[in-house]
Amino acid sequence: MSKNTTSEKPNNATSSPHLALAAHSIPMDAPLHGRPPARFSDCEVLALQYRTDPAAIAALLPPPLESVNDVVMVQIGRWGDVPGMGRNTYEANIMVAAKYQAGGKTVVGAYSPYFYVDNDRAMAGGREFHGQPKRFATVTLEARGDIFLGQVIANGLTVFTGTMHYKARRAKFEDVCQHVNPVTNINLKIMPHIHGGYAVRQLTARDFVDMDVPQCFTGTGTSEIHPHATVPMHRLPVREQLDAFYWCGAFSLIGGVVLHDYLAAEKK
Repeated sequence: MSKNTTSEKPNNATSSPHLALAAHSIPMDAPLHGRPPARFSDCEVLALQYRTDPAAIAALLPPPLESVNDVVMVQIGRWGDVPGMGRNTYEANIMVAAKYQAGGKTVVGAYSPYFYVDNDRAMAGGREFHGQPKRFATVTLEARGDIFLGQVIANGLTVFTGTMHYKARRAKFEDVCQHVNPVTNINLKIMPHIHGGYAVRQLTARDFVDMDVPQCFTGTGTSEIHPHATVPMHRLPVREQLDAFYWCGAFSLIGGVVLHDYLAAEKK
């Protein structure tokens, strides 16, 4: 009698693992965001800067982070081409200079108390990977006559308006980083556990790498903030306007590091 091959069990040693075991995001067959690393190309950034109240910064910094100065940077960016995310994503990253120091290690970077983005792919990727506090808003960046104009709009209300004199003076990217360094971004990453507690509670840091900045300019900048209940940028009030920067280029995101693990520290 011939053997019935249809009843044979598959060879698990050679069969491919289920898609769920290889997926990096969900839906597992159509992930919401791309797998790192990612190359950001055709990018332009308007970086507005102003001085605020030191106490306002301190109130938004999670310990053990320490404040470095009284400067706020509002980085409004257009990411032109990002594999896995799409074209022309607009973001507004609100940052303050912060320092982490523990165990002989010191990291100085830009902590993000607020972050706004215009699509779900960028929001999910930023929150799940880095812990960036991304929320939906309409973010715009354009050249209008002799100024660059950047805005954050929520619920039909203009929450933030920033302007800069159009390419008034040439600058170097190092000048952009003088007060708040956006290359190293520090975030409070919180992810809930299914039972209602914390699954992840960390301070994380990630860097821009392989940067190519062919254009960088500076000029007079202005920042205007209107109070909003759920886009509370007004908690960092404008006290003194500083020069703004505009730069174009490309960079990569390849991952990051955990600076501080709150859950692990609680177990000690």
